[in-house]
Amino acid sequence: MYRFSFESCAVLAFILLTTSCNRHVWSEEPTQEPPGTESSDIFLEPDSRVITGVVPRRSTLASLFTDHGLGSRLGARLIETIRPVFDPRRIRAGNQYSFVIADDGLLRRFEYHIDNDHFLQAVLKSHSSLSFDVELVAYTKETLELAVKGSINAQNSSLVAALNGSGENVILGIMMAEVLSGEIDFNNDLRQGDQFNVLFEKQFREGEFAGYGDVIATEFVNDDRLVQAFRYVLPKDNEVLYYDEQGRSLKRLFLRSPFRFEPRVTSRFSYRRLHPVLGVHRPHLGVDYGAPTGTPVIAVASGRVVSAGRSGGSGNMVRLRHTNGYETYYLHLSAFGKGVVAGARITQGQEIGKVGNTGLSTGPHLDYRMRKNGTFVNPLLEHRKLPPGDPVPEEYLADFFAIRDQARLRMHSSISTSEKIGLTN
Repeated sequence: MYRFSFESCAVLAFILLTTSCNRHVWSEEPTQEPPGTESSDIFLEPDSRVITGVVPRRSTLASLFTDHGLGSRLGARLIETIRPVFDPRRIRAGNQYSFVIADDGLLRRFEYHIDNDHFLQAVLKSHSSLSFDVELVAYTKETLELAVKGSINAQNSSLVAALNGSGENVILGIMMAEVLSGEIDFNNDLRQGDQFNVLFEKQFREGEFAGYGDVIATEFVNDDRLVQAFRYVLPKDNEVLYYDEQGRSLKRLFLRSPFRFEPRVTSRFSYRRLHPVLGVHRPHLGVDYGAPTGTPVIAVASGRVVSAGRSGGSGNMVRLRHTNGYETYYLHLSAFGKGVVAGARITQGQEIGKVGNTGLSTGPHLDYRMRKNGTFVNPLLEHRKLPPGDPVPEEYLADFFAIRDQARLRMHSSISTSEKIGLTN
């Protein structure tokens, strides 16, 4: 037998009363105001249902609205309201959306997931005119500071594999490689027995993993050599940079490779190499990296675009000019990066194209070349000669050392706690 309290009976009576008194059926173009109300009045919401899904392939915002029975006039009106806030052409297949539709068929709310930072929200503000408030809303995120340890061994022969074993993913590996790329070649330098610790930020949205923040600190023992990196934000310009334990910059004039994570080298710099297409011995004045078509290619240093276009056997090629007499070349691309045209200014790490198989090429790869004062040089060897960036300015050293020590303490404390409760391998 069910037992109802006085309060529950009162609530039930109120719901029944308001449902019977306030339910109205509205067409797409209402012909009258709700009885006894103005559009700005507060009204009781009718019951509603929520429809969620992901945008199908080759869909538009208009077709999405039509598929859910919004009607062409209402759909067009809503799109025009959305347009100043969000370009409808930016809708992407696979992104999530939701509709809140009242039992009388009236759309009350529409939301569309744009990216990990924002979603589009359209909320009905007037029954009579069917007008909507539209805005981009930032997701509420929680950022946690975590630490993991790992090692390079027979089962985990790469940094990515070692991180996968600790429950993290390839993006964290890419971030670590970017921080340490001036000191460690993750394609060639790793050895069995190498070990690492890393303190990093991990972001969650509504309880779900939403990406990584910054690497805060990391220690990597590579072939018995300890390499350390600590994040420090320079007070004078709020720039995030990484330094070793003594405050020396880990950033070099040139990145070690034109990828965010170093792929395998398939052919090295040589003055006499058997050409795989022409079948003759000729100089190969660059380094070939094997990578799938479409892999992003980044500028190894800031500079200006000399040329970006088709270049005979080199296929689609980008040529950049840097300081101190250096130029870099990126051959056989399948596509060029946005805004990569002759004369454009490029920053270090900016995407300038994608790996391809154009020109005289037997498969998808990047031929990366470097020239100094008019002469081609071996990029792998030249990188080691380049000086690091500026150290922590002397006036900030005491602050840096304090932040370094705190980060190191938090990293080891977090790993020690995880080991005690059995969360690490």
